[in-house]
Amino acid sequence: MPEHYEEKPPEAQQSTTPTKPRTNGKKMTDTQKKQLSKHMEKMKKDGMSTSEMKSHRMKMMGRMRKGESLNKAHKAVMSS
Repeated sequence: MPEHYEEKPPEAQQSTTPTKPRTNGKKMTDTQKKQLSKHMEKMKKDGMSTSEMKSHRMKMMGRMRKGESLNKAHKAVMSS
């Protein structure tokens, strides 16, 4: 078998970039989940498309996990 077909040791196959530790590993409380669900229903009634809703929900969840209130998170997401 030619040299370039040789199998490399397992440590050489792993990527050299270290994995990033999760900084926002907090879970949302039940109250936050209910607030967000109610908020998303309102957004749906206001005519937000499905793809926009998914994006909006994910941005909101990220901010709420960090401790922002629903209103503060919504204002920040909508202004960006």
